Amino acid sequence: MAQNNHILIVEDDATSRVTLAGYFAKEGFRISEAADGEEMRKAFAGGDVDLILLDIRLPGEDGLTLLKEIRQKSRVGVIMVTGRSDEVDRVVALEMGADDYVTKPFNMRELLARSKNLLARTVEFRLAGPEERVRNFAGWQLNLDMRRLVSPEGKDVYLTRGEFELLSALVNQPGRVMTRDNLLDYLNHREWDPSDRTVDVLIGRLRRKIEDDPKRPELIMTVHGVGYVFTGGRG
Repeated sequence: MAQNNHILIVEDDATSRVTLAGYFAKEGFRISEAADGEEMRKAFAGGDVDLILLDIRLPGEDGLTLLKEIRQKSRVGVIMVTGRSDEVDRVVALEMGADDYVTKPFNMRELLARSKNLLARTVEFRLAGPEERVRNFAGWQLNLDMRRLVSPEGKDVYLTRGEFELLSALVNQPGRVMTRDNLLDYLNHREWDPSDRTVDVLIGRLRRKIEDDPKRPELIMTVHGVGYVFTGGRG
């Protein structure tokens, strides 16, 4: 797989960028490098980037600004690279559509594993066969094999990896109250601790996408003190 995958590394620190590029190149990936937003756009314009490793702290346009721009036009995999003190920015990055994040100083093998996992799912989406598992609810259609969500109006609605995994878990078990711990188990790319807010962030994002009124949800309900329950039914 690696020989066919193109990774774009966006990092202003030359030493870190070259180190990352060398490591992933040895693993067989095609690599492009960018030190800022302008260089990122030029590299991305080629149209064959499969994954972006995007540093959150960049001169000029920061990583969050660039992430927003990317998500306006592409579903390419994005892993944010953040500092230990950037907890708020990490949450914002997830809300804006980042697929994953790693914190500096990070373990190269961990970043490689996260990258391969995300790329594997990207390939799975592209190669989905004709036999599809589909879940329908409240006019929505969730294709589990193509990882595709279609609105009642027939429009494709983009889901990040985490959003898809969480929605799939909920839709496949309508009426079951699921704790945050239960739901975290479905986010298999995450390591977590008792203070992890990932589930709440993803639930908020899903509600903004599928609920008529996210502040008064009818499909994904909160069970106070416990977790969440999907009430949309099987359709």
